[in-house]
Amino acid sequence: MHWHAEPEGAGFWAVTRYDDVRFVGREPRTYSSRPTIMIPDATSMEVLEHPMMIAADPPEHTRLRRVVARDFVPRAAKLLRPRIEELAAGIVDQVAARGSCDLVTDVAGLMPSYVIAELLGIPHADGVELYALTEAVHAIPGESDGPTGADAVARMFAYAHDVWESKRDHPTGDIASTIVHGSAGDRPLDELDFQLFFMLLIDAGGDTTRNLVAGGMRALFDHPGELARLLADVDGVLPTAVEELLRWVSPVVYMRRTALHDTELAGRAIAAGDKVVVYYGSANRDPAAFDDPERFDVTRAPNEHIAFGGGGPHFCLGAHVGRIEIHALLRELLTRLPDIAPDGPTTWLPSNFISGPKAMPVRFTPA
Repeated sequence: MHWHAEPEGAGFWAVTRYDDVRFVGREPRTYSSRPTIMIPDATSMEVLEHPMMIAADPPEHTRLRRVVARDFVPRAAKLLRPRIEELAAGIVDQVAARGSCDLVTDVAGLMPSYVIAELLGIPHADGVELYALTEAVHAIPGESDGPTGADAVARMFAYAHDVWESKRDHPTGDIASTIVHGSAGDRPLDELDFQLFFMLLIDAGGDTTRNLVAGGMRALFDHPGELARLLADVDGVLPTAVEELLRWVSPVVYMRRTALHDTELAGRAIAAGDKVVVYYGSANRDPAAFDDPERFDVTRAPNEHIAFGGGGPHFCLGAHVGRIEIHALLRELLTRLPDIAPDGPTTWLPSNFISGPKAMPVRFTPA
């Protein structure tokens, strides 16, 4: 537990150990997700008293989550597997004959954008373009050459408005239609609820898969011995390799909570209103939780990482779908392009909230 000063804020507690991170995530009555999960106070995720689901607390969070939960439970995710595998094959088909590509924009970024676009009932190309807007939302101010965060949110909301109008009049059985005609308990969802849901699904639906596949391949390139072990038995080793990549990359850097009352954690006195920020990458390297945590091991087992949040009410809704996406895309890459290798420097997203490559040129024997 370290008190970290902010240049333009009140400061925050940095929570870095595995057990403490898990504890904070499971105690919403003490550590609230409102008004925001981001460190700066200016990033409130409430609009006219409408909280985004990820920044709501039970019971409101529970009511909002139930609107879409059935589409992400293990059974629903399993039903998506054939389509996800088909999409993965098609994505690699598009680059296989070229001999080189950008692994982020040409491969890793397409899979989650396509999947969430189909779940929302919008075109694939729109899903890709909308996800690009989320980079501006997460970027450190002044360090992105794209639109500002506010402009990106406005464009996202404008697109969501058109979807709201369309699905309200002509529901089509997709998640967007479910939300438009859904309710949080006995409260019908309105357009602002829908816009917040829409932005969250586009954003969170892409972050983990995109950054895990690209960041994971970077980790494999950096550990050629582990890459060779995986290539020698892709189907046998890939399940444990995916979990180790999730631990190692930890695509979501942190989540903020706000103390609702005076309390104590790890021997430190926390005052009501203090920001409490949990760091998943640090927790996933805690030697009290993992043997030799700085060793990258594609066969590590057990591996109780917390890349998806460590349980509690905010455990990642898309974890089951995300794992299927990651497995399908990595399997296509490793079996069809086995000599894939870096073809230039990897550049990283200008964000302290999401960790992943922004560009990653690779080369391979054309297939």
